[in-house]
Amino acid sequence: MATAEQIKSLLESHYKNDNERFTSIALQVAAHEARKGSMVVAKEIKALVDRSQKDAFNVIRLEPNLSDLVLVFYPETQFNELVLGEEVVTKLTRIVREYQERDKIRKHGLKHRSKILLSGRPGTGKTATASVIAGELKLPLYVVMMDKLMTKYMGETASKLRLIFDMMVSKRGVYLFDEFDALGAERGRDNEVGEMRRVLNAFLQFLEQDESESLIFGATNNLKILDSALFRRFDDIIHYDIPNAKEIEDLLQLKLHGFLGDYSLKPIIEEAKGLSHAEITNACNDAVKEIILDNKTIVSQKLLLQMIKDRKQTYHLL
Repeated sequence: MATAEQIKSLLESHYKNDNERFTSIALQVAAHEARKGSMVVAKEIKALVDRSQKDAFNVIRLEPNLSDLVLVFYPETQFNELVLGEEVVTKLTRIVREYQERDKIRKHGLKHRSKILLSGRPGTGKTATASVIAGELKLPLYVVMMDKLMTKYMGETASKLRLIFDMMVSKRGVYLFDEFDALGAERGRDNEVGEMRRVLNAFLQFLEQDESESLIFGATNNLKILDSALFRRFDDIIHYDIPNAKEIEDLLQLKLHGFLGDYSLKPIIEEAKGLSHAEITNACNDAVKEIILDNKTIVSQKLLLQMIKDRKQTYHLL
């Protein structure tokens, strides 16, 4: 076993994002186990270190002038944690496969899909998609807060965008432009100002010239208000919709695994129609929390129905 000091040092280096020190201490632990005769443990630790060094990306240190605009995550989610339509899953699987085999594609003078526009009402899985793609590819997820960029830095938005696109070259990852409507609104809209036109033109130029190894995702709740010039800059446009009956059932099974009783889900599925993936997930979480507080182990049909109805009332969908 690692010593108490080694464990403390591992934790400290982890929380400080000091990968070099973390690796050094992990190897010390492996050597310590080897000296004790625990060769199997020592080899396993060494193998983990070797694999992490092979697959890892550099420690992420954001520029100070971008730290309040870009959020960084390290997702571990996989495709089986999402419930999406078959067409959407097919397109996402293709994106992952093309990225993983991009060198093969490049040899034939082609480029993998790297610029994706996600469209659909809130809660249907757009942000979750970017997280899953990052998790599948073992890449960091950078979420660009477009609403902050457009309000806080209106006069210097174009220069900030350039920094973000430069960052895509130096820090490979999945970049999600959240609340994309704030940037991509049609240039001819009545309430638009000259600065907005310049920003959108700059974004279009950066997007077209991008040759980085990163993946770029834009997420919009309303495709109709986006400038048409954006569409041809993206390699793919994926549409998200509220779940159908089969997807609602799959979502209930996924979110309530281990808590479902032996009863029909048909009335619950019928009641949940019109809700988004996020709203159904929230209803499931509400039901699980309720039985935990009541020291129960199974979510009843009555309770689940009530939680679904509560969500529909909350979102004014009755």
